[in-house]
Amino acid sequence: MSTADTIYAMASGAAAGAVAVVRLSGPGSADALKHLAGGLPAPRRASLRRLRASDDETLDHALVLWFPGPSSYTGEDAAELHLHGGRSVIAGVMEALTAAGLRQAEPGEFTRRAFLHGKMDLTAAEGIADLIAAETAAQRRQALHQADGGLARLYGCWAERLARLLAHQEAAIEFAEDGLPTDLDAKARLGAGALRAEIEAHLADARRGELLREGLVFAIIGAPNAGKSSLLNALIGREAAIVSARAGTTRDIVEARLDLAGVPVTLSDTAGLREASDEIEAEGIKRAERRAEEAQLVITVFAADQPPDAETLHWVGPQSLVLVNKCDLAAAPDHIGGVAALAVSARDGTGLTALRQRLAEAALHLTGAGQGNQLTRPRHRAALTEAVALLAEAEKATLPELTAEALRAALFALGRLTGRIGVEEILDIVFRDFCIGK
Repeated sequence: MSTADTIYAMASGAAAGAVAVVRLSGPGSADALKHLAGGLPAPRRASLRRLRASDDETLDHALVLWFPGPSSYTGEDAAELHLHGGRSVIAGVMEALTAAGLRQAEPGEFTRRAFLHGKMDLTAAEGIADLIAAETAAQRRQALHQADGGLARLYGCWAERLARLLAHQEAAIEFAEDGLPTDLDAKARLGAGALRAEIEAHLADARRGELLREGLVFAIIGAPNAGKSSLLNALIGREAAIVSARAGTTRDIVEARLDLAGVPVTLSDTAGLREASDEIEAEGIKRAERRAEEAQLVITVFAADQPPDAETLHWVGPQSLVLVNKCDLAAAPDHIGGVAALAVSARDGTGLTALRQRLAEAALHLTGAGQGNQLTRPRHRAALTEAVALLAEAEKATLPELTAEALRAALFALGRLTGRIGVEEILDIVFRDFCIGK
């Protein structure tokens, strides 16, 4: 990718519609508009223009917007063409743009240019990607918070504090004879410890933000004919799984997506747990157990008209939700395996409202939806974990030079989060705070 190129791409998706938006960015945007639309409209004001091919054939009557840099999304000269959404119109305009010397953008190139021109940091760019992919309200809120700079402000604050610690430590080493305070090294160690504790608390989040971004998995397990498939169908409101009185109908995992209080959840209906009758059922049971191990919540289903089976009892615990299905056929026990049980009936709907509420509460608890600054990607966790280890080294260092080196490496790790890595601010702090050489 070269920022010397002028690029274009569909900004409204590939599906046909009433309006299609084509976005341009780069140094040749103005010339492309002049060639295609006969001139530049007033900045940031929509103008109805006739779009022309090189042979003066009319391609469309479209709304044209002009965004001279740096006041644009990418920081470059940019434009938008709001076309009629027919495929032929779009193809004709794109051919004209290519003929004018523009090229189609690579995936994510507009946001990449925005980052390179200082319009956003890496966490904001990731937030925009998450916003585009958001399926639910909670995902949208988390992505918007990150795109608006929520994480950048937190990480930037930590980086500023660390830069100040490093600057003071460097000053203590380089300008020891200039009458600087004698306790700078001790203060740097204390500051490193305080910052390390804050970052560790941020990391101790049980992956809530990542789980919200990726979605949760709830596994439904139980004996054959406990009514697992019926429960899945009842919860999602459609016939996703085959329901039969014959035991062992479900051999593979049947999955359905569900929005629970704004949290995306994949419900997994699994094969019945019992001694397998053939190799296909045995494989289905293995997959069921594997999915239960991977799931954030295990929904153990027992039938009210049958005694609790040992295979399902194995999965009952503090992190599971115990259901007694078919309570329309027999009385349901209050507890199974020492855990409170919820009585439901997939057939007549008894208890399903309470079940949905319990599932929504579990989803909110597991993701901490709406709790502000949350780690959303493994990249963030890796960089912060590295910074914590380096800050611990700074605390234990036996020489001021070793303390400074550990602080410098920790600052570099934090800088990778936002993409803002530099040394000029260190020098600025040194000379500003201590007036060296005034």
